[in-house]
Amino acid sequence: MKVLAVDTATEACSAALLCDDEIHARFEIAPRRHNQRLFVLCDELLAEADLSVGSLDALVFGRGPGAFTGVRIAAAFAQGAAFAHDLPVVPISDLHALAQEMMEKHTCGQVLAAMDARMGEIYYGYFQARSSAEGTLIMPAGKETVAPPGAVRVAENVAACGSGFAAYPELIEKIAPSALDETLLPKAAIMLKLARPEIDAGRVYGAEQAVPVYLRSP
Repeated sequence: MKVLAVDTATEACSAALLCDDEIHARFEIAPRRHNQRLFVLCDELLAEADLSVGSLDALVFGRGPGAFTGVRIAAAFAQGAAFAHDLPVVPISDLHALAQEMMEKHTCGQVLAAMDARMGEIYYGYFQARSSAEGTLIMPAGKETVAPPGAVRVAENVAACGSGFAAYPELIEKIAPSALDETLLPKAAIMLKLARPEIDAGRVYGAEQAVPVYLRSP
């Protein structure tokens, strides 16, 4: 299986390539330069593997939530490449990717992922670890939402991650997480892990469904 993943929903810009069960990745902090850097990162990965976009089996993209412009860049990249080469797409939540990496780093069963949404709000979602054929993956335990930090309900024995905790330190005191990583950013390499079972199960979409998720109206 050969799959390319991209994400530009935050100040980070990342791309990752799954090729013969190995993941090769690029990740860099590139605020306001996603348009330039994303294509470079993808070209590097494909060139190293001696692949073209047309030889891929699927495209994965971070569908948000996140910065509106950033989320649109990844979605547009996936949609354009999918239309041009008749490839299926797999949208992956940026909050889900955060929770998966947090679970892997800290071996935690429950994760609250929260990202700074600006304007006094955060994007957040709860996730629960589950065993699967691909190993332990973390899955949504409810809907993702956007709300003021004070509206976040408290769960016991939950690990916490994401920029929402750096932007609103009062959340840390309110939740008293079992583990915390407020610097964690979504990564395309983690999205590949979450997308693999979706692709294996045939849960893929046409290019026209490569659309961003904002959680609130722009």
